Amino acid sequence: MLGGGSWGTTVASLVARRHPALLWARDADVAAEVNEEHTNRRYLGDARLATSLRATAELGEAVAEADVLVVGVPSHGFRQVLEAAAPAVRPWIPVVSLTKGLEQDTLLRMTQIIEEILPGHPAAALTGPNLAREILEGQAAASVIATEDLGVAAALQEVLRSALFRVYRNHDVVGCEVGGALKNVVAIATGIAEGLQVGDNTRAAVLTRGLAELTRLGVAMGGDPVTLAGLAGMGDLVATAMSPLSRNRYVGEQLGRGRPLDDILGEMNMVAEGVKTAATVMELARRHGVDLPICSVIHRVLQGEMPATEAYRGLRRTPGHEADPG
Repeated sequence: MLGGGSWGTTVASLVARRHPALLWARDADVAAEVNEEHTNRRYLGDARLATSLRATAELGEAVAEADVLVVGVPSHGFRQVLEAAAPAVRPWIPVVSLTKGLEQDTLLRMTQIIEEILPGHPAAALTGPNLAREILEGQAAASVIATEDLGVAAALQEVLRSALFRVYRNHDVVGCEVGGALKNVVAIATGIAEGLQVGDNTRAAVLTRGLAELTRLGVAMGGDPVTLAGLAGMGDLVATAMSPLSRNRYVGEQLGRGRPLDDILGEMNMVAEGVKTAATVMELARRHGVDLPICSVIHRVLQGEMPATEAYRGLRRTPGHEADPG
């Protein structure tokens, strides 16, 4: 497992209960804490990790003997870490992304980066409504392992599952990754609604129309609308948009309360992927000719072109057919 953040550590701890697992953390102090105290307080508080989980700050050591490589670093560092790890990666082993974002300069999904840097390795994405703290505390959850080779998906499903962590297979990698990336932007929108205290009806409307937007872009990029109605789309969106544990929702909520974006991000020790994803999503929408009104407004708010207090003025315009954009 590459990445000692909240989700990477959680998945590594889950796997370590049934298989030998080694976690790479960039910070040697984090690796030492995992080994000696079986915690990662910076990201997961006092939650206990599997005592069998081992950690290292040496990247080469982490990947040299791996039968499965899982990458759980933020999107802006994904390529760099994978390039550094590549010389030590054994041939043909599957590589799984946990990252729900898009590369800013190239607009690539994470599995596309895997295929570019490690050709010949099956590339997969694990995605769904997975809040790390809840899963680590033993609450039931479900996820999706997405890869075009369903035989590989079945093998990864067996590695990643646990008694209370249910993993489904899906061949629609595009739909799963687009859903995981766009839901972060929509979660910022619902967070703004919370900060403005606009009411549950408004939040429900934004959530529903946000689902319509991520479905439109996902389908335009080659995804299956059924995927976006499942765990990787609607399920992930609901969890991220509604839970107080969600980083992206938190950013939106604080924006809705009038706080500057730089101040909000400056106090966070974890990445809110939706902040960086918004601009990338708008460029993808332009290229594919898709209208994304909610994502567009959130992009403007994040760019400082519109105050968060004005984010919901679009609700006052006359809507068309529900199946239409807007």
